[in-house]
Amino acid sequence: MDQALLLPLTGIPIVVLGFALRFNPLLVVTVAGLATGLAAGLDFVSVLETFGEKFLNSRQLASALLILPVIGLLERYGLRERAQQWVAGIRSATTGRILMLYFVVRELTAAMGLLSLGGQAQTVRPLLSPMAEGAASNRYGDLPAPIRDRIAAHAAACDNVALFFGEDIFIAFGAVLLMSAFLKENGIQGMEPLTIGLWGIPTAVMALLIHLFRLSRLDASIARDIHAWRNREASGAAAGTVDAAAGAAHE
Repeated sequence: MDQALLLPLTGIPIVVLGFALRFNPLLVVTVAGLATGLAAGLDFVSVLETFGEKFLNSRQLASALLILPVIGLLERYGLRERAQQWVAGIRSATTGRILMLYFVVRELTAAMGLLSLGGQAQTVRPLLSPMAEGAASNRYGDLPAPIRDRIAAHAAACDNVALFFGEDIFIAFGAVLLMSAFLKENGIQGMEPLTIGLWGIPTAVMALLIHLFRLSRLDASIARDIHAWRNREASGAAAGTVDAAAGAAHE
């Protein structure tokens, strides 16, 4: 094999060695990119121009990564607590209603291609889950850990399900374009992205109705579980009191 064809691959061992030695990942990737470009015959200025061009083309990804530290700082300074306090002031708010509203908004915005308006890290964890939990706490007081975990799971599921079925309606979504191209390559004509998007609407509507039905039963289910939990706690406390009294009488 021509040695000139192997020179551009020098970046691969640099990446492997750098990660193995636990060097800074950004530094390792930068050095590997420079080595690959120079080995491929590009001058230093051309390599820098390529770096700048690729960074500008992927600046949306960089901005998304910058959001995560901002959300972390907001959580540290009381974002979750503020969300719970705000929901506590709305008497008609319940866990099920909050999740139902979010599901409808998330699926509609995903169908319009606004995929970044929600998300697990930037919306569900710092806002939606605390708001849903705060609505239940406002009605029932302190919640046991299993109930809190259940509410958090429902909040995460709302985002996942709404996004999964909503984005298939958006004709510029990558999966829709991939399906259209794949069908055309295999001789199946007439399956344009618009057609695939329109056929995704019935599925999205059914997912909406099914999930809203499940969420409509969530409040009653939480009430039953909390009532059963309080009965168990009361029974345990009563049994402890009886045992203590019996022990005192025996002494």
